[in-house]
Amino acid sequence: MRQNPLAADLDHVLAHTEGLWEELRGQRIFITGGTGFFGCWLLESFAWANDRLRIGAEAVVLTRNPDAFRVKAPHLAAHPAIRLHAGDVRNFDFPEGQFSHVIHAATEASAKLNAERPLLMLDTIVEGTRRALDFAVQAGAKKFLLTSSGAVYGKQPPEMTHIPEDYVGAPDPLDPASAYGEGKRMAELLCALYHRQHGIEPKIARCFAFVGPYLPLDAHFAIGNFIRDALKGGPIVVKGDGTPYRSYLYAADLAIWLWTMLFRAPGCRPYNVGSDVSLTVGQTAALAAKLANPRCETGLQQAAVPGQPPARYVPDVGRAAMELGLQGRICIEDGLGRCLRWFQTQRAGRA
Repeated sequence: MRQNPLAADLDHVLAHTEGLWEELRGQRIFITGGTGFFGCWLLESFAWANDRLRIGAEAVVLTRNPDAFRVKAPHLAAHPAIRLHAGDVRNFDFPEGQFSHVIHAATEASAKLNAERPLLMLDTIVEGTRRALDFAVQAGAKKFLLTSSGAVYGKQPPEMTHIPEDYVGAPDPLDPASAYGEGKRMAELLCALYHRQHGIEPKIARCFAFVGPYLPLDAHFAIGNFIRDALKGGPIVVKGDGTPYRSYLYAADLAIWLWTMLFRAPGCRPYNVGSDVSLTVGQTAALAAKLANPRCETGLQQAAVPGQPPARYVPDVGRAAMELGLQGRICIEDGLGRCLRWFQTQRAGRA
């Protein structure tokens, strides 16, 4: 049998979550967004833990296109503990039977969709969250994990190096570009309302930026575009001036954080999910070039404006560290290197 190329990463996830999985023994979990970047990592780590710990759990995964997922990740689609459920998150038919846990990770975090069809973006987030919550109520699931976003804070003040959960800023409600951030705010509010009315325990994960296998290379994620360009041999072109600060949590650590939050986090208490180790977009491009091909060139499309403070999107993760014992264990250089090698392996396998 061909070894899973993510085996080392999945062993890492299991090593830091092993004591949590007993809660899922013989249970059923429902996952929306199970075929995206987050979802693939949730399913990879679920299947790994399910097989090695023999917990006898089942994951039912909502997907708009089961056939496409079977092509993308055939080993997951064919896993005996994973069942695909076709439907749109806004109006899917409820699977039959009881479920102990629900993870709602279905949102198209697409800058293109947010810019061109903001109403569709808003409807997908809000209607999808309510549909998932209604399903959790019917299915008897008490624990509900929402993958929210750091976008709920609006623009991070340039003088604030790391944004905490108690920051009270917000997106501009009169700016159509705020559809994604405002949708996530409404999703969190829905969780609070269902907590009060139905007793569901909603765990709120405010997710920032990530890197790892399964990351889209053709979306608005700068680091994904850099990986794509580096794999082609370059050049890596930074669309802006390279000064904004970002931070990246590696996907295996992300899986540890999400499972830990589902099982252990208190209801209706938000946690930032990400890395607090920041670097500029320009530095990120240079690192991708260094790791992929030292001869790969990088360039900036714009010059920095003198005196203008750099934009930031970097979380304060002290709450997750203090209350849940979570930390980023795989550094950005190691994580980006693993990501590049995985994509190279995938390409070689298709050649």
